Amino acid sequence: MQIEGPSVLVRKSFADTVAVSANYYVDEVSAASIDVVTSASPYTEKRTEKSVGLDYLRGKAIYSLSYGNSKENDFEANSAHFDLSQDFFGDLTTLTMGYSLGKDEVFRTGDSAFSDEAERRHFRIGLSQVLTRDLVGSIKAELITDEGYLNNPYRSVRYLNSAGGYSFQPERYPRTRTSEATTIGLSYYLPWRAGLHGEYRMYDDSWGIDATSWQVKLIQPLGQHWTLETRYRRYSQGQADFYSDLFPFQNAQNFLARDKELSDFDSTVFGVGIGVQFNRAERETFNRAGLHLWVDQFQFDYNNFRDIRVTTLPGQEPLYSFDATVTRLLFTIWY
Repeated sequence: MQIEGPSVLVRKSFADTVAVSANYYVDEVSAASIDVVTSASPYTEKRTEKSVGLDYLRGKAIYSLSYGNSKENDFEANSAHFDLSQDFFGDLTTLTMGYSLGKDEVFRTGDSAFSDEAERRHFRIGLSQVLTRDLVGSIKAELITDEGYLNNPYRSVRYLNSAGGYSFQPERYPRTRTSEATTIGLSYYLPWRAGLHGEYRMYDDSWGIDATSWQVKLIQPLGQHWTLETRYRRYSQGQADFYSDLFPFQNAQNFLARDKELSDFDSTVFGVGIGVQFNRAERETFNRAGLHLWVDQFQFDYNNFRDIRVTTLPGQEPLYSFDATVTRLLFTIWY
């Protein structure tokens, strides 16, 4: 699978109290994931995302509003977001709150009779506290509620048939889901002018998924213009209550899933980034410019999702795993 595309963001401030922004992003997907390769045919798809935002500074509070639209040939999503950030106690404490509302329309290519909808609500609150001269701590909590059509219209589960092999039937998910997550973070200023950040996140939802992740990131300035970043992240997840790689028979239970993202799996990310920034105060066209390059290497290991491209007895196929390289190049101009 190859995914690539540009993203362009323009942001403008007015009178030091208002800032507006607009973003245009394109995803172009070629080939297909393992789910599609084993039950359909590879495809090419293009997703276009547009968003606008407004930030307003009043005293020590920042109010943010944004709206986004994402569209592809069989899916359209609209979302609105509101966030508030307020400083207290001599700017040593920062409280953040936010709410998002999303509405999705789901279609199926080749089936004009199929269409469904989903609604998503996201509540969040966070607190950041300066603990010492060199240490900042934070805690964030999130609550997400989803209602409507929450599965993929193309994905199938497999079940044992009377011939000793397996057959397929469409997935069937609950139409509601509630998710909760808590993140604890620490940021420390190191004596050699570097920043060390660590965080730990806990997640659970009404589908029976429990997950934990931790991440460590180091940001090291190199001279006046260059910056080096490194990060490592580890994620572990348990399976959903209604997930199975191979069901014993057709319609084995009310809800059925074989999405590998609902299975028991682990993933790691190791990333490196380097950036350079130039000041051009003498130029009338722009004040400064920056160039950043990040490369992340992902590794996914699935503990109960099998690679059925390998022909053998059902349930004896090798466990599936894959790696991915994500490259991001960001060019910024301040004017």
